[in-house]
Amino acid sequence: MQRITILGATGSIGASTLDVLARHPDRYRVYALSAHGRVEELADACRRVKPARAVVGTAEAAGRLSQLLAGLDIHVDHGEQALCEIASSPDTDTVMAAIVGAAGLAPTLAAARAGKKVLLANKEALVMSGQLFMDAVREHRATLLPIDSEHNAIFQSLPATYARDPQAAGVAKILLTASGGPFLQRAVETLEAVTPDEACKHPNWVMGRKISVDSATMMNKGLEVIEAHWLFGAPADLIEVVIHPQSVIHSMVSYTDGSVLAQLGNPDMRTPIAHALAFPERIASGVPQLDLTAMAALQFHQPDFERFPCLALAFDALRAGGTAPALLNAANEVAVQAFLEREIGFRDIDRVIAEVMDAVPHGPAPSIEAVLAQDARARAAAKSVIARLRA
Repeated sequence: MQRITILGATGSIGASTLDVLARHPDRYRVYALSAHGRVEELADACRRVKPARAVVGTAEAAGRLSQLLAGLDIHVDHGEQALCEIASSPDTDTVMAAIVGAAGLAPTLAAARAGKKVLLANKEALVMSGQLFMDAVREHRATLLPIDSEHNAIFQSLPATYARDPQAAGVAKILLTASGGPFLQRAVETLEAVTPDEACKHPNWVMGRKISVDSATMMNKGLEVIEAHWLFGAPADLIEVVIHPQSVIHSMVSYTDGSVLAQLGNPDMRTPIAHALAFPERIASGVPQLDLTAMAALQFHQPDFERFPCLALAFDALRAGGTAPALLNAANEVAVQAFLEREIGFRDIDRVIAEVMDAVPHGPAPSIEAVLAQDARARAAAKSVIARLRA
């Protein structure tokens, strides 16, 4: 019986994880669930799976959750320290790290330092603190399994003995596929007028609003490029993004002998979740089998950096190294939130990020404290740029 903690239980990844777990009650038991502010949704999940612990973002939210769970033997807590506790508790074996954004860094790192099996859906943890995070995984003998459909596909397409050395494995390219989001065919000159609701209408995936906007700008793919670098030990020049609108091939690995290995499946996050939960075994995910005969065509295109400047900014940050990816991530989070709140336009997102990257010096990342300090500087700089754009 594997004991599971889900960080971010009310998001799309958390909900999909709970769906997979419900199909295998003989294999899994939920130890703890967390959510930031969706108290009613978290309460519903707690009533279904009856975890030992539930954690929310604030004391006020904890009070409301306690009222909703009155009569149930569930310990309710709040705050970052409580998140770190449930992620590192000896009562949990596996941690689904699905908190969106920088807020997921501390508990995800706590899980790694506790030697847990970490199912990584929070790409920002690696983007912000790549070397520090991977060092913690290695030092504490944690197991790190990617949940992003692209990285999970790459993981499945690499040799079972792969040890973060592309050259030794004969890897020529890591090919990250991208749907291109909702604006792949829209005229570039009209993107200034994009609304938050339009940006959140992804053609293939059902996701939260922040990650949906990241998909529309392709910053999500840019963050995945940085994540792939750390997960697979691949330099920037060995990682290529390929637009694949059908989202059937989730990513590929090209080898020096000319072979290309790919992982295919219906666009449903329950597939990579089930793969990681049971690895190295396979379990039912609830996802229908892929019907290859029903596909009219599979298309592939090179990304247009004029349409998707955020993707170019991410490659720049990866090549710069140090705290540059942390600056990129922080500026993006602030800019996307401002866009969702209609404070800036869609194309202002990449402008804010570019200005922050130019304005805030970046250097080595010797500690988490240094990373978080740079994160704070980037957020302050982004807010300053946004204020000027609004003036």
